[in-house]
Amino acid sequence: MNHDSYPDGYLADILRRTKVIALVGASPNPERPSHRVMAFLLRKGYRVIPVNPGQAGKEILGRTVYASLADIPEPVDMVDVFRAPEALPSVVDEVLAMKTRPKAIWGQLSVRHDGAAAKAEAAGIDVVMDRCPAIEYPRLVA
Repeated sequence: MNHDSYPDGYLADILRRTKVIALVGASPNPERPSHRVMAFLLRKGYRVIPVNPGQAGKEILGRTVYASLADIPEPVDMVDVFRAPEALPSVVDEVLAMKTRPKAIWGQLSVRHDGAAAKAEAAGIDVVMDRCPAIEYPRLVA
């Protein structure tokens, strides 16, 4: 897939079929973008599971934080990534090791790594990079 632009239908389909989101890089700080996006997604009815090894066992927005994707005890539909672009390959590796793989990986604004995307896509996972679901949702779904 060309990751320079996405058809609106592709993004809308991912947002509509997603119910459970693992948010990698979740922050307890209300000033951080990951915290604000998590709050937005929760308000829109998604079940959001925060992932942050430094916050594991604590709560963010009333949700238990897990150290890694492997620690999440239920299937997720999408992994939303708030990490540096160079971390995306390791996140994709974590996703590919999950017992039940999500149908989509979504890299937040500035999170793009074409090699990692190709690896995920080769495994049948939809990939979005350098986009924010909190921006796309109101435009395409609401």
